[in-house]
This record gives sequence, C-alpha cells and structure tokens, in this order.
Amino acid sequence: MPSEVYTYVLAGGVGSRLSILAAARAKPAVPFGGKYRIIDFTLSNCVNSGLYDVGVLTQYRPLSLNRHIGIGRPWDLDRKTGGVRLLQPYLGSRDMDWYRGTADAVLQNIDQIIERDSRLAFILSGDHIYRMDYRKMRDFHESSGADLTIAVKEVPWEDAPQYGVMKLGDDGRVVGFEEKPQNATSNLASMGVYLFSADVLKRALGEMTETGGNDFGKDVIPAMIEDQRVFGYVFDGYWQDVGTLDAYFDSNIDLTRADPVFQLEVPGWKTYTQAHDAPGVKFDSEAVIRSSVVANGSIIEGTVERSVVFPGVHVRRGAVVRESIVLDECDVGIDARVHRSILDKRVRTGRASVIGSGNVDGPNEVAPEHLSSGLNVVGRGCRLPDEVVITRNCVLFPGLSPENFPGQLISCGKTVSNGHEGGPPPHDRRALHF
Repeated sequence: MPSEVYTYVLAGGVGSRLSILAAARAKPAVPFGGKYRIIDFTLSNCVNSGLYDVGVLTQYRPLSLNRHIGIGRPWDLDRKTGGVRLLQPYLGSRDMDWYRGTADAVLQNIDQIIERDSRLAFILSGDHIYRMDYRKMRDFHESSGADLTIAVKEVPWEDAPQYGVMKLGDDGRVVGFEEKPQNATSNLASMGVYLFSADVLKRALGEMTETGGNDFGKDVIPAMIEDQRVFGYVFDGYWQDVGTLDAYFDSNIDLTRADPVFQLEVPGWKTYTQAHDAPGVKFDSEAVIRSSVVANGSIIEGTVERSVVFPGVHVRRGAVVRESIVLDECDVGIDARVHRSILDKRVRTGRASVIGSGNVDGPNEVAPEHLSSGLNVVGRGCRLPDEVVITRNCVLFPGLSPENFPGQLISCGKTVSNGHEGGPPPHDRRALHF
C-alpha cells in the first residue's frame, strides 16, 4: 500500500489549561465555533491539501474524539486505500504502552510509514485553529532540500515564552531553538506542524531512544538542528492555540464580529465536521439576537448578544445570554442571566439564576494562573438552583445538582465540587485537570 506522504495527527493531549472543558474529552475534541470540534480544522486542512492517508494518535479520554471522527466520512476519509485510522496506544512487541511524548507516539506507530514506503511524513497538532495549505509547505521543503521543515508563526513577544521559538538564517535554515524560554530571543513560534523526510524521521527517532527522549520539541528537534538540514516555513495566516480558557473564549467570541479575524468558511476551502441532524433555529416573537452565532436546533425566546450558541440550546423567556459560549442542549431558564461564561453541554440554569455577576475580586483559588480574567466555567450536565448568583472566576464541576450548592451566592474565585465550595480536597485537586 504505497503512499507518497503519510500524515500523523497528534490528538491525545490532556488540555489541562482548559479546565473542566477537557475533563471528559481530549483537547482536540473540545467544541468550537457553534458546530465544530477543534480537530476539524486540522483534518479539513489535510483533505483540502490533498492529504488522504491520515493517522490520528489518540490517548487521553479518546471516546468523544473517536465518536466524532468515526470512519472519517465528513472529511472524505472513509477510503479503502488510505483514509483515516485512529491509532491508540497498546502493549506491543517493544514492550511499549502509553505514549510518553509526541515523538514516542509517532515512534510507536512508525510502521505506518514503513508499510507504505512513504517518502515524506507530516506531523500535525490536532488542537489548533488555523487554515493552511500543506502543499505550499511541501514545495518549500523539497525546494530547500530540507530534512525537516517546521512551520513557524510570528507571535507577540509577550506570548513567546509559551512556545518553542526558532531563529532563522537568511536562507530560512533554523539556527537556534528554545523550548518555552523565560527570556525569548525570537518571537517565531513553532506551530507544531512538521514535515520530515521519512528516512530522516526514522533515523532521528531511533537516535532519540538511545538518549531516553520522548518529545519532538525537547529531544528530536534540538538534536537535529546541529547536524541536519532543518528549515523554518514562515506562515503568515491566522493560527491560534486555543489551549487556555482566555484564548478559547476570545477566539470564539471573535466569530460574532461582522468581520472576524478568522472566517470559518472561505470560498474553495471548506471546514468539514459531523453534521447535526436538527431543525432550523426557532426565534420567539420577543427574541432579541445581536452579533451572535446560533446553531441549528436552538430555540431563542430571550436575548442573545455577542455569544456563540451550539445546537439544541433553549434560551427561555426573559433570559439574557451575553458574551458567552453555550454548548449543545443547554437550557437557560426563565429570567436567567449568563455573562462572560462558558457552559458545557446540557447545563440547566435555574429560574432567575445569574452566572457572571459583579466585579473581578481575585482569580480562581484552585488555579489562579489559568482563570483570572472574570470568566466562569460550568461543567457538563450541571443543574443550577433557582436564583443562585455565580460571580466571577468560578468553576462548577460537571453533574452538580441544586442540593450540591453551598448557598445562593458563589463568591469570586470559588470552585464548587460535590457540594464543597473551594474545590475538592487537596489530595484530589488534580481532578481539576489544570
């Protein structure tokens, strides 16, 4: 089964900075933009670029992602030759099981390019929002005679410490690399998009095992820069890592603008996803909709402003949803208020309840580094009592019932888990997935 180019999509990330949004699903499976999942953008880039032989490497909480991708039909990846294959870790002949890092994940599935006798191998992150024609990167790779080409994007200097950053020579060759430096000397960030010559990849991964490495950014790339032809492909389009709550929220809310920075659909470049079989949106005679994205199957009786509303949401009479993300099948109760909040699937707010009230008086007490801008996050299936008031920087765990709430006021920065305001006991705080 020869294949000139094989594509690995890394999709096993925990997404810890996305809080409880990633508690039951891998980061690439987190919903985005009213009807998509984050991984849809990478898979759509693949098929629009003519890459039809794709392996999706999953690990953390893969069920939601597996259900979403299925046999790949929405992306035209349900093929007898090539297509998409979900590659989960298993105990193999080399006595390996869980993926220990990005490079180890590819190493455990290196047989995919060996069986196909592939000449090139793309390695892509499945958790970024962007639109990229990989054919242009391939042309650059081959014309430069590169062993490895890394897509890079200029980011604000203050954001550079969040990424692996590259220094490029005049010919585009990588002459320096720093992984998440505290004092960055470059603001060209690696996009997590790699194109290897297949023989070079196999050799580099073999050398990595001798040194005990597991990761592309920490182990493989620094070693290759010294004695291989590693080039940077500068990408000037939109690219966003939505791995933090603020980035995820801002990227979604930007879609409500008349002229968003990132257009979900452009002529000749479709973004594919699983279709939602639902009727059209129903607007009540007193409904008010301003600058919002509202998906099929929703019923709007109240007010929705600058918000992203996913399929099957019911905003009841007198309710106001403002600057918020409301995922599938939520029910916003009569006279309820939702402001600068993210509601995971099937949340039920009580009558006259308020989510997002008052001033920001401090960060979340459990994860101050990840939740400090005033957002609230309400977990999947949470049911709020009537007239409860949730202030700012609060986290409500999935599956809470009205009797689990410690009172009618949840003050700024608090976390409610199984009736305990302030979060789970210290020994169990890793359950927050921050």
